[in-house]
Amino acid sequence: MITIDHNPQYVSLAVIGEFTLADFTEFEEYLIANDLFDGSHSLLFDLTEMAGFTVDVAVEEIKFTRLHGGDFKKIAIVTDSQWLAWSAWLEKAFIAAELRVFDDVAEARAWLAEEA
Repeated sequence: MITIDHNPQYVSLAVIGEFTLADFTEFEEYLIANDLFDGSHSLLFDLTEMAGFTVDVAVEEIKFTRLHGGDFKKIAIVTDSQWLAWSAWLEKAFIAAELRVFDDVAEARAWLAEEA
């Protein structure tokens, strides 16, 4: 299950439980419907409540990154998983956005609210 929140500074995606392809597709469709691929928007991924993800989500995330790697200003990932933090670090090579990993959602929100 996911929740999506959109404010003027960023779009927030929180994952609760298992992250499925249907969830990822819902998120992509939200971004498309709101025309958020212009490089001026930021993303916040709150993965602190994520229990896991399906293999098809991993594949779709790779496709999404390759297609939209230059379409966002900042990306904040909140997780306590070393595996997800390491994966995010690798992903930096494929995106133009400034990407940071946080273990506290308030710190991530503060960073996204900062002017560049």
